[in-house]
Amino acid sequence: MQRGYRKPLYLLPFDHRQSYLSGLFQFSAPLTPPQRDAVIDSKQLIYEGFQQALAKGLPAACAAVLVDEEFGAAILRDAAKRGYTTALSVEKSGVDEFEFEYGENYAAHIETFSPTFAKILVRYNPEGDAALNRRQIARIKQLSVYCGTAQQLFMFELLVPATAAQMKRVEQDKDAYDKQLRPELMSRAIRIFQNEGVEPDVWKIEGLDRRQHCEQIVQTVQRNGRDDVSCIVLGRGADEVRVTHWLSTAASVRGFIGFAVGRTSFWQALADYLAQKTTRQEAAASIAKRYLEWVRIFEQARHAGSDQPLTIG
Repeated sequence: MQRGYRKPLYLLPFDHRQSYLSGLFQFSAPLTPPQRDAVIDSKQLIYEGFQQALAKGLPAACAAVLVDEEFGAAILRDAAKRGYTTALSVEKSGVDEFEFEYGENYAAHIETFSPTFAKILVRYNPEGDAALNRRQIARIKQLSVYCGTAQQLFMFELLVPATAAQMKRVEQDKDAYDKQLRPELMSRAIRIFQNEGVEPDVWKIEGLDRRQHCEQIVQTVQRNGRDDVSCIVLGRGADEVRVTHWLSTAASVRGFIGFAVGRTSFWQALADYLAQKTTRQEAAASIAKRYLEWVRIFEQARHAGSDQPLTIG
């Protein structure tokens, strides 16, 4: 199967689990039935915001949702029935080492929902723990081979957390790490995965401040004939100013086809709704508005100096 995906992909991700439960609800496992119902309902509210964005003119062919099976099974089924692009998270949440959420039964769970993408989040630093890195690669390669055989699209979210030695090199300055060290570490990590036979269709990339670094990442993911493999940029829960910069920078580079901005889109709206500061309809409308803002920003940067950007609403 030739890997790759080239269509615009504007992803609303809400597959967050551990951080979502503790941050928004102050819940801890195991959940009571009422707590579980509250979490499921909150994700349904985000999905209502997604649908409002479509109603305001966002083409369904560009839009997508990323949600987990545990709290979003009904959403995945409804989205598939409506023909929306979907992504299903496959990784266990809240752990530093990649593991399958459902162990060796991961394939059966993917096949139950038949998502457009099977998605994983992986924390991998090429200068990190070598044994841990080898274990992760072995599991991820297993998934990659499965996706290739099953003709299942595969999305890889790569996070590169700094090591203690790397932070010492930049005098504990997280911004300096992001700008000076992380871009090259990301490229190295991608090459390692590729060399080990891990072949995603779409790489989900942490925001980059410089266009040259976005170009470097695209060159890496598309090297050696991987011409159709693409990237999307993620929001990292950052503020609006930083997300806007990351989206605008990535959109100007061919090979970045979209974004995945979750917490910056829905967190405050959900927090206000749960605190009874706003109505459900207002919260959904706020999520839709934020989501559409990211689409407009990306489209304007992508089409700067050429075609007209997508018109919505």
